[in-house]
Amino acid sequence: MKRTLRILFITIVSFLVSSLANHLQAAERCKDYTCIIDGLERSYKLYLPSDIKPGAPLVFVLHGYGANPNHVVGKGFNEAADRHGFAVCYPSGTKDGRGNPCWNVGYPFQEDMEVDDISFVCKLAAKLQKEHDLSRKNTFFTGMSNGGEMCYLLAYCGQKTFKAVAPIAGLTMAWMPEKYRKLNKIPLFEIHGTEDRVSEWTGDMENKGGWGAYLPVPEAVDYWVKANGCTREDIVEIPQKDSCSHKIIAHKFSGKKRTPQVWLYEVVGGVHSWFNEDMDTAEEVCKFFSIYLE
Repeated sequence: MKRTLRILFITIVSFLVSSLANHLQAAERCKDYTCIIDGLERSYKLYLPSDIKPGAPLVFVLHGYGANPNHVVGKGFNEAADRHGFAVCYPSGTKDGRGNPCWNVGYPFQEDMEVDDISFVCKLAAKLQKEHDLSRKNTFFTGMSNGGEMCYLLAYCGQKTFKAVAPIAGLTMAWMPEKYRKLNKIPLFEIHGTEDRVSEWTGDMENKGGWGAYLPVPEAVDYWVKANGCTREDIVEIPQKDSCSHKIIAHKFSGKKRTPQVWLYEVVGGVHSWFNEDMDTAEEVCKFFSIYLE
């Protein structure tokens, strides 16, 4: 019995030491950079797996309002990058009039912001593709909350840099479909909690929350279902991570072979979060992006 316990103890310690070593090595590969884009000094973190190959895909992961890349690097994307062979960029937003780091997505209190974050992320992607020999065809974009709004903004504006977007607890501001009426098809994957009280599942067209008017999540997603020409919906339930996890209903919209898919993960009872307590969010996002690799 003592020998069994000793072996078990050694095994656990070895696993923890190995995991810590891998984590420290990964942290060393996630480096800080600064650059000048559109006349502004901008910063970002870049993670490159140790065995990354030339022409590897690139994934942008954006923080939420008032946060920074340090709040995002521990959300599992580095580990997913190791598994899938992606590079990961964590850019920093600029500060608004309130002194909070953010992305300029047209909130009412951002009226005096002149920074063009669409231009910034597209130019940064081009810079990274060139400097680190990353794929121009396989570049993707995800972000949480305010970063999720950037996902929708990139989808609407018709940019050609990012091949697919995955907003997490993100919103479609009401002004977006009003301004951008001619849409380009793009794969889109939204993950959202039905009890989110920051980015309401049911929308806020009266701007009660102060973020500006925004669409209900199912309506926002349906907009892209129709724009992409999806004709089929498959509904499956994602296995729960543990007994405390929320139920996740996956709505997967598709069509013909080349039809860009639209996914909606409805986290029943979920609040405003990355949902890592309910699933491996980074892995789910990267699996979606992997569908569109060339």
